[in-house]
Amino acid sequence: MDQLNYARSFDRIKEIMDELREKCPWDKKQTIASLRQLTIEEMYELVDAITNEDWKGVQEELGDLLLHIVFYAKIAQEQKQFDLGDVIEQVCNKLVFRHPHIYSFTKVQNEDDVKRNWEKLKLKEGKKSVLSGVPLSLPAMTKALRLQEKAKQVGFEWKVLSDVKLKIEEELQELDEVVKSNDQEAMEAEFGDVLFSMINYARYLNIDPENALERTNKKFKSRFMQMEAQLTEDGKGLNEFTLQEMDQVWNEIKMNE
Repeated sequence: MDQLNYARSFDRIKEIMDELREKCPWDKKQTIASLRQLTIEEMYELVDAITNEDWKGVQEELGDLLLHIVFYAKIAQEQKQFDLGDVIEQVCNKLVFRHPHIYSFTKVQNEDDVKRNWEKLKLKEGKKSVLSGVPLSLPAMTKALRLQEKAKQVGFEWKVLSDVKLKIEEELQELDEVVKSNDQEAMEAEFGDVLFSMINYARYLNIDPENALERTNKKFKSRFMQMEAQLTEDGKGLNEFTLQEMDQVWNEIKMNE
């Protein structure tokens, strides 16, 4: 498809949105608040497609997200706040401003220099903290990763991997201590510290902890359902087997993989 047709496609989605807001009872009813949860669901569907390396799915989910962007901009235009052109122009200006090594005379040596400059420029834009750009509503694991990445840009970072591992061991010891006291609130706090340290370890290894855990979730689900099918094929319930019997079948499934 040539660039002219791409431009026409963009005009087309805006025209369709205009028609939907005028003629469709459901679309006419929507507000930015009512769309919020739907947008979150679309984001998770995109993440699933990315995790599965499903390029067709990625294309489809990106289209759904684009629809939501157009929808929000249309509602904002109706409220005389801004329109889609304002959204696009603002992000273009932001990209140019935050990439002075491309559009100005700033020199960078590597990716870390780019990230450090990015955070400095955000503070110049009025941000009160290098951490202020992390959305409050992010899932906790993703939020922890983003907080750590941003703290790194100002040098708040362990220098070597061994220090990260020592921190995990320290946090585990602290968790063991509060477990002995049976203080539920303290156990939750220390367990959170352990998780935060493990996420930091994943970051040092260039591992996405969310993606790693999701892969393990899928692996566990697959193995459990295979074990369940094998043990209950004669009509017995899974709870009629001992842990040792279930574990034996589990290990056989694991070996066959």
